[in-house]
Amino acid sequence: MWRIEYGKGANDPHLFSTNNFHGRQTWKFDPNAGTPEERAEVEAARENYYQNRFKIQPSSDLLWRFQMLRERNFKQEIPPVRIGEGDDITFDQATAACRRAATFWNALQSPHGHWPAENAGVNFFCPPLVMSLYSMGYLNVVFSAEHKKEILRYSYNHQNEDGGWGLHIAGPSMMFTTCLNYCMMRILGEGTEGGRDNACGRARKWILDRGGAQYSASWGKTWMAILGVYDWEGSSPIPPEFWTYPTLLPFHPSKMLCYCRLTFLPMSYFYAKKFVGPITPLVEQLRQEIYCEPYSEIKWSKVRHHCAKEDNYYPHGRVQRFMWDTLYHVCEPLLAWWPFKKIRDNAIQFTIDQIHYEDENSRYITIGCIEKPLMMLACWVEDPSGEAFKKHPPRLDDYIWLGEDGIKIQSFGSQTWDCSLAIQALLAGNLHNEFGPVLKKAHDFLKISQVRINPCGDYLAHFRHISKGCWTFSDRDHGWQVSDCTAEALRCCCLFAMMSPEVVGEPMEAECMYDAVNVIMSLQSPNGGVSAWEPTGAPKWLEWLNPVEFFEDLVIEYDYIECTSSSIQALLLFRKLYPSHRRKEIKNFITRAADYIESIQYADGSWYGNWGICFLYGTWFAIKGLEAAGRTYHNCEAVRKGVDFLLKTQREDGGWGEHYTSCTNKKYTAQDSTNLVQTALGLMGLIHGRQAERDPTPIHRAARVLINGQLDDGDFPQQELMGVFMRNAMLHYGAYRNVFPLWALGEYRTHSGAVALPKGFEP
Repeated sequence: MWRIEYGKGANDPHLFSTNNFHGRQTWKFDPNAGTPEERAEVEAARENYYQNRFKIQPSSDLLWRFQMLRERNFKQEIPPVRIGEGDDITFDQATAACRRAATFWNALQSPHGHWPAENAGVNFFCPPLVMSLYSMGYLNVVFSAEHKKEILRYSYNHQNEDGGWGLHIAGPSMMFTTCLNYCMMRILGEGTEGGRDNACGRARKWILDRGGAQYSASWGKTWMAILGVYDWEGSSPIPPEFWTYPTLLPFHPSKMLCYCRLTFLPMSYFYAKKFVGPITPLVEQLRQEIYCEPYSEIKWSKVRHHCAKEDNYYPHGRVQRFMWDTLYHVCEPLLAWWPFKKIRDNAIQFTIDQIHYEDENSRYITIGCIEKPLMMLACWVEDPSGEAFKKHPPRLDDYIWLGEDGIKIQSFGSQTWDCSLAIQALLAGNLHNEFGPVLKKAHDFLKISQVRINPCGDYLAHFRHISKGCWTFSDRDHGWQVSDCTAEALRCCCLFAMMSPEVVGEPMEAECMYDAVNVIMSLQSPNGGVSAWEPTGAPKWLEWLNPVEFFEDLVIEYDYIECTSSSIQALLLFRKLYPSHRRKEIKNFITRAADYIESIQYADGSWYGNWGICFLYGTWFAIKGLEAAGRTYHNCEAVRKGVDFLLKTQREDGGWGEHYTSCTNKKYTAQDSTNLVQTALGLMGLIHGRQAERDPTPIHRAARVLINGQLDDGDFPQQELMGVFMRNAMLHYGAYRNVFPLWALGEYRTHSGAVALPKGFEP
């Protein structure tokens, strides 16, 4: 059986940590673990998922939950609550539902104080890792037979009925992801007609029916060229010389969004070297399997701009195609000859030096799962025996996650983010005296997880921003600052500082809070909005050069409603603790941030959510941020419009349900069913919009949906995907189905103004 472990790594000479691996979560297969009943439980969950995979695509994240609940001997002692149609909800019923949700969630807390959960769901995360390991000859070193079995299980489970794979597990099939998953299944040992329900044969048919692999999006072409089943001549140039240009140029990579920059950094290294892995018999077979014509007869320069309509969400314009062709026909031939070749050689060295810098500052985790296999492979290409490469494979475990649907690759883990939200959810119900040990462990986790240093050396020369005082999305070793993660964690630490240390532990030191404030304030833009990772400022026209056909708004950094709202809320709490610290700056920050939130509201009263689906998520953040800044339903037209949007989109049963295509349509798109997470968001939006002062009925109706949707053990059912990035890629946040309903029930119990509170009760 597979088991989740915490904090492992101290005995590996190629692993190092800034906080003794606190928050690290890894999976290990133990052939002797588990009773026959426990193994049967896992197998039943796997088969149940497969039989229902087209109904609900996200897994219920059951394997670690089975383990944790078993180890805690958890049994729900609080009876279920059910509310009839038209019945009033009493304070005791709201309390029971909230307490049931909290006791279940508390049983799942890790020994480190966070809550482990899946953060995955994108179908191109795993194949590049398998392809890179295969090219290096490390596939069987890193992945056991059990790993391979679970990776294949995930592919079978998320193959669409037409035989292809979508960009994400709920999406329509694409050439890019179908080609990569087909190659991966073949590498893992499946035959051309192999796999469950003829997975390979169906995938190959999907590819050939649509013209062949040359119609893959550009990232697919890059990875297939590295594997050896595509020719670099058919790829758009990725010249590393861009990195050596003066940073004052508007198109210098330092102006790019960090994820875009650190993806194309190693890609430019491979392009310049025209690296191709070993041409094995399997690679020769793949060359003949995924094209409609013989591989040797393909005119690669003619297919450079081919892109299947399924992949082409963000089409390349004529200017961009002209630029790629000019680079290929003019610049590339020049750089192959002396003395221009010396420019190319210097650029190649510059890129690998940048890769080493990023590796060291992330403890070889790298910034994310897309970049990880690229940077690991680059280190191997430079020196297969070098220390830089040897430090990469041990950090692959940080990305691997296991569910009943198989092994998936996480974006990089969401430990800090989920923990910060969970803390606020637990505090919302005013039951903290019952959960003191849980809150103290979570508080300790946040204090230990704060980043205490900036990137090493001259970080500005390596295009990095300050990180001292931040929190990352995952754990401290990752090292990358994120404004909303920092703000939500700081908010939690401020709340704990206002509570009894006997219950929640000693407060965070003031200097650590000052450092967090410094990070947040450094990321506010001139327009008042707050960016996620680095300051904004690059020209918008750079998006015209976006080379990725399936992502939008990828090239430069932007301001986000979520980051702006979280920052307002955190700074206001901080100001209560330390009113004299940067007083005027913080006041101006909050005013400008609130103005920004109002300025980006849609005409229908909603706000677009960038990291959650979508308008319900963004509107909840916006109303909370404006309320914190003193802008309420009574004095702010934006809040009134936001509340009206929530009321208009509430379903007949009292819940809310928004389809993921809202993200790509950029228009609210309802789905056919109620979603409990979105119902929680809508309910909290109405609470903070002070709906109870006018008509509490919509609040009661939403609360009834949540209470009646709760399972007998206090859990909530897994429903649709709730996360998103880059407009078009949906993510599964496994913790959301617990955290947001718990949070909403807590606020309904104590802060909604809709429930009659007992005499003497103080929220």
